[in-house]
Amino acid sequence: MVTVGFVVEGDSERLLVKSNGFRKWLREECHLQVLDPIVDAGGNGDMCSRKIVSLVKNLKIQANPKKIVVLADLDPDICAPCIERRKAIIGPEGIDLIVIARKALESWFLADTEAMRRWTRCEDFFEPRPEATEGMPWERLKEIGLQANRGPGKNKKIFARKFIRDHGFDVRQAATHPDCPSARYLVEGLCALGTG
Repeated sequence: MVTVGFVVEGDSERLLVKSNGFRKWLREECHLQVLDPIVDAGGNGDMCSRKIVSLVKNLKIQANPKKIVVLADLDPDICAPCIERRKAIIGPEGIDLIVIARKALESWFLADTEAMRRWTRCEDFFEPRPEATEGMPWERLKEIGLQANRGPGKNKKIFARKFIRDHGFDVRQAATHPDCPSARYLVEGLCALGTG
């Protein structure tokens, strides 16, 4: 079993990594054991700076994982216009896998068709381009919620917790969406870490 530590950009990412389903999948299928603490960089583009180097160093001191994964949003309006530029800003120093959710992690919520169907109570729900929403994915979730009389509320953290826990969000389901390559990259990258 390979130990892995996570540095994440915000609440949604932290809640995903903390979730029992995510950790069980990593243990059973990817042979990875998540070590705590999960380092939260604080969101709002905070990973746009070189602050990430000290966060990774602190995680190595606190948990001593064999592998380090950074999970961040693209935040194209705040930080970087493309994934390669975003990865360059984060930098590879001491990091084994950098995963950038296109626009934001909430696009993965839109890509998990089964969880979205449970949340909206609409059996034929399908978001065709979850990573290419007109605005940010959070705004799209609010729009869908209003249409379904299931508004996500004003707080992303509360919504993310409920969506993961109560509606069964599974990043592997998001990865099967035909237009969600960043979730697929996460799933494939994590499984490769456990076997590599």
